Amino acid sequence: MRQRMRQYFSLAAATYDAAAVLAHATSARMAERLDFVRITPRRIADIGCATGEGIRELQRRYPSALSLAIDFALPMLVATKVRTPLLTRLLRRAPCLVNADVHALPLASGSLGLAWSNLMLHWLDDPLPSFHEFHRTLEVGGLLMFAMLGPDTLRELRIACKDAGIADAALPLRHFHDMHDVGDMLLAAGFADPVMDMEMMTLTYANPRGLIRDQRHLGVRDALFGSLPWRDWRRVFKAYEVQRKENRLPVSFEIVYGHAWKPAPRVVDDGRAIIRFDTKHK
Repeated sequence: MRQRMRQYFSLAAATYDAAAVLAHATSARMAERLDFVRITPRRIADIGCATGEGIRELQRRYPSALSLAIDFALPMLVATKVRTPLLTRLLRRAPCLVNADVHALPLASGSLGLAWSNLMLHWLDDPLPSFHEFHRTLEVGGLLMFAMLGPDTLRELRIACKDAGIADAALPLRHFHDMHDVGDMLLAAGFADPVMDMEMMTLTYANPRGLIRDQRHLGVRDALFGSLPWRDWRRVFKAYEVQRKENRLPVSFEIVYGHAWKPAPRVVDDGRAIIRFDTKHK
């Protein structure tokens, strides 16, 4: 599945920006959250960078930081390079492009001050190993910030599937992790003080083909909708029409936002506890 996803994202690099309405919105929301965080990272990374919108925002905020744009689809990195402003390239401030998978980042332990990931983690069946990898690569006091899709995504289509007689066991739409489960994963990976919140965003389309076309342009159509015979999809879309409002079909996306810090370790590698003494005298 990961290899197919890599192929789909690679093919979508040329069409991604025009369809990435949701990603643009969540990137802006994540950036707003940075307004309330006081950090001066020396190294920053946009992991799952797509065409580089996130890393460009991070460079604007932290101009002195070494910036990394990381994606497992090489054409996305090429698109990131193309979209880097000419002046940035002339000043040799273009982000370093890294073709890598989030499960095995080619970064030294404790090398990042800020790890950013926008709408990537929900494509992993189990995000926990990636949270462990984020934790490894962040320095003590480093910040992880991310957005991912939650379980109420495509709520209208899930209702339409049931109305069309599609059994829960045969439901083709992708399952997404609950916000509270994601918070538990962060704690299990070693992060401290995770903060989770969510919002619902609704896009509207004239017909189901518009929704399917956008997801194809993003490279996620098959991963999002799964596999169902066309005859069954016709029944689903017919049931979906009942939800039309003002001649538009609504599509809901649950956006889960999270951030967490890497705390100082409590034990050394061999399991012995670390005891810290306060040397300040009153």
